[in-house]
Amino acid sequence: MCAGDHERVEWMERTNPEETGERRLMEHAHPAAPGNRTVPAAAARAMTTFSAADEEKQRGVRRMKLTATGLLLFVALVYVLAKWADNSGAGAWAGYVAAASEAGMVGALADWFAVTALFRHPLGLPIPHTAIIPTKKDQLGISLGEFVGENFLSRDVVRQRLRAVGIGSRLGAWLAEPEHADRVTAELSAALRGALTVLRDSDVQAVVGEAITRRADAQEIAPGIGKMLEKVVADGGHNRVVDLIVTRAHDWLVWHDTEIMDAVQGGAPGWTPRFVDKKVGERVYRELLRFVTEMRDMPTHPARGALDRFLTDFASDLQSDTDTRARVERLKGEVLGRGEVQDLIASAWTAVRSMIVSAAEDERSELRLRVRASLLSLGSRMAVDPKVQSKVDGWVESAAVYVVSTYRKEITSLITDTVASWDAEHTTRKIEAHIGRDLQFIRINGTVVGSLAGLLIYVVTRVLGA
Repeated sequence: MCAGDHERVEWMERTNPEETGERRLMEHAHPAAPGNRTVPAAAARAMTTFSAADEEKQRGVRRMKLTATGLLLFVALVYVLAKWADNSGAGAWAGYVAAASEAGMVGALADWFAVTALFRHPLGLPIPHTAIIPTKKDQLGISLGEFVGENFLSRDVVRQRLRAVGIGSRLGAWLAEPEHADRVTAELSAALRGALTVLRDSDVQAVVGEAITRRADAQEIAPGIGKMLEKVVADGGHNRVVDLIVTRAHDWLVWHDTEIMDAVQGGAPGWTPRFVDKKVGERVYRELLRFVTEMRDMPTHPARGALDRFLTDFASDLQSDTDTRARVERLKGEVLGRGEVQDLIASAWTAVRSMIVSAAEDERSELRLRVRASLLSLGSRMAVDPKVQSKVDGWVESAAVYVVSTYRKEITSLITDTVASWDAEHTTRKIEAHIGRDLQFIRINGTVVGSLAGLLIYVVTRVLGA
């Protein structure tokens, strides 16, 4: 780096030390590691920045270090005094104290080395297999990911844990409570309103229109219409429609007699006398009214039979006649391609969406009441019916196993990639702040246990020697 670069770095540190520190931290966090994924600066800072709680824990670690070190110095002082007393002829007790304090020093030093080797090189010396956490951080992350994957994300473990929980019965008992059913209903209503609000009408209309058009194009409708019409005619279902039509036609003829006779007279040739035209118009009207009246009042009227035969033949042609089926298909394409049909689809979706949103917002709407009742009924059945519980448990287990089997690598890689992105020095300090206080008890225990072991060995040696 040239002098100008140094000056720019120093200026950035003075003007924005936080940003500079963050940049150095990200550069230090395995910049050239193969396959290393970039972790956001906020995530790295969250891991490596010491909070007030971390500072308090670190102060606790310092106090325990002083205690353990003080105990080491104490046994060292006792050892010096005991050896001086033993050399001065103070008595046999001095040998016992010297042996115990000597072993205590050895135990304290050994445990100090072991605890220190976890986080850094003892005395700054690059002794092999020391500073384990900063040097083996990535390997520890990989091992942790593999451990989680093998012991927590396996099919058998997931199934056993979920089966032991008994989700079906617990969920059923929870849903059977009215307040819980109300809560679930409210949440479902809110989710439904949100989904319908987010969806754009134009997108939904395009999807629905395309789905209807594609499905209609893919399937021939003439045979289906023919079968339905054949069944309707065979069951006499069309007779009510015929009755309605001829009744309305009769009423219309009665109400519009003058207009019908005028229309007949107006269509007569100009050279015929008017009284003849009038007579013809009256005769046509009476015959037409008689025909419609007879057809209305006589179920066995020949015109009804002719209509039945026509519909039966048409139903047969729809199923078997190639020309008729082709005409129906062309008519279907023309109808679907018209803008009025697409407008009808758009208006139908708008009406349906408005109706659903209104029902979801109204707590007393039929939709919400039915959903609530269904949830209560489902919860009651799940709470007492072993078959329903087994089905629910099976669904949950299958879903969980699918997620674990499909995304196991992604889940474990989240652990390994996150650990790999941490800064080694700051990670070591943070881990030490969290577990260092307990580790200092190892030093204290090593001092005490070492002293007792040294005393026991000295006693056994004296007894056997005697």
